[in-house]
Amino acid sequence: MLALGRALINSPRLLLMDEPSLGLSPRLVTFMMNHIRKINHEFGVTVLIVEQKVREVLEVCHHVYSIKLGKIAYSGKPEIIKNDKDKLRELFL
Repeated sequence: MLALGRALINSPRLLLMDEPSLGLSPRLVTFMMNHIRKINHEFGVTVLIVEQKVREVLEVCHHVYSIKLGKIAYSGKPEIIKNDKDKLRELFL
């Protein structure tokens, strides 16, 4: 949270996050994702997240890119793949 706070000091328009859930308990992951959503909605900051906890990120994102073997395998709305377990498995495992 300290790193996130420091990143917001200069009022950025874009925030790049690499594995923001790394090392956090499941409860803190939910807390962090809620704060990321709040930063996006209330402050208008675009947030690009690289994350392995796909289901959690799908709850807060507006657009998803899945990259496999250096190529974009999926680009679209999270709602399309959120409930499709086979598609999720194909794209992210």
